[in-house]
Amino acid sequence: MKKQKGFTLIELLIVIGIIAFLASAIFIAVDPAKRFAESRNARRWTDISGILEAVLQYAVDQNGTLPAGIDDVPATVQILGTNASGCEVGCTAKPSAASCLDLSSVLIPKYLGLIPYDPYTGSAAFTDYYINRTSTGRIEVGTCDPELGATIFVSK
Repeated sequence: MKKQKGFTLIELLIVIGIIAFLASAIFIAVDPAKRFAESRNARRWTDISGILEAVLQYAVDQNGTLPAGIDDVPATVQILGTNASGCEVGCTAKPSAASCLDLSSVLIPKYLGLIPYDPYTGSAAFTDYYINRTSTGRIEVGTCDPELGATIFVSK
C-alpha cells in the first residue's frame, strides 16, 4: 500500500494561524489611520488644483475677469460653498469672510462637473476649501483643515 503525501489538518491550521498573526501585526504596524489621512490629503491636492485651473480657465474665457466674489482683501479668504453665513468660523488655516463664496453657477458645468469638497469635513454648503487673491495678484486655493500637520494650497 502506498502512503499518500500531504498535510494534516493540524499542520494546515497552524500555518493559517501563523499567517493570520503576521497579517494582523503588519496591519497594526502600517498605521491605517495615517494612511487614510494621507489619502485624504492627496485628494485635497487634486481638488484644489482642479478648482484653481477652473477659475483660471474662466478668467481666460472672460478676458481676464475673475468670478465675482473673489475679493481684493488678502487678509481674509473666501470659503467655497453655498452657505450664506457662518463661514468665518470654519477655516482653521486662514481667517475667512463671513459668507461662503458660491462659484457653482459660474464654474459648473463648463469648467467643473461639481465643486469638490473636503473628503473628511466638507459638504456642498461648506466645502472646507478656500480661494483668495493675494497682495501680489495671484489666485490661491487651499484647504482649511488638512491632516497630519500639512499645509495644502496652490497658487498661480
